[in-house]
Formats: sequence, C-alpha cells, structure tokens
Amino acid sequence: MNSYELLYIINNELSDEAKANLVDKLNAVVTDNGGAIDGVDKWGTRKLAYPINYKTEGYYVLVNFTAPATLPDELERVMRITDAVIRFMIVKK
Repeated sequence: MNSYELLYIINNELSDEAKANLVDKLNAVVTDNGGAIDGVDKWGTRKLAYPINYKTEGYYVLVNFTAPATLPDELERVMRITDAVIRFMIVKK
C-alpha cells in the first residue's frame, strides 16, 4: 500500500449539496477499490491563478489516502469523465 495525496478543483457554480455529493463519490471510489482515506481537507472557494474554461474560481479539496498502486489510474479515469472536476493532481508521497 502506498500513500497518496490528491488535490482537485470542483466547478464553483455547483450547489453546496452537489459539491458534497461529488466529494463523497470520489471518496467512495478510493474505498471501493481497496484504499483507505486518511483525511479530507476542504479548502473551499479560491480564486484560480488563471481562467480555466472561462471560470475564475474553484472549490478546492485535498485528500490524503493509502491505496494499492493500481488505484490512482482508476481514480484519474473517474475524474476525467466527471464534468464538474476542473483540474486534479495525484502525488505519491
């Protein structure tokens, strides 16, 4: 099991309930595929350094988790097909 850090930005135009559902959905992808979440830190709404798809603000979420080496590929696949995720980055600690 490896330790990973995931930072992703959600479209800020979503409702608070939709943001919470998306965070829960991505956390479920980690736990359903044999990973364990160590911590979720919701940074909230922040201004982007540069516009992305004509958006200037995003909702930042930082997740620390441990998982097998194959999980980041599956998590990346899910985030790429989720329209509400603007950007993401997975780093092995």
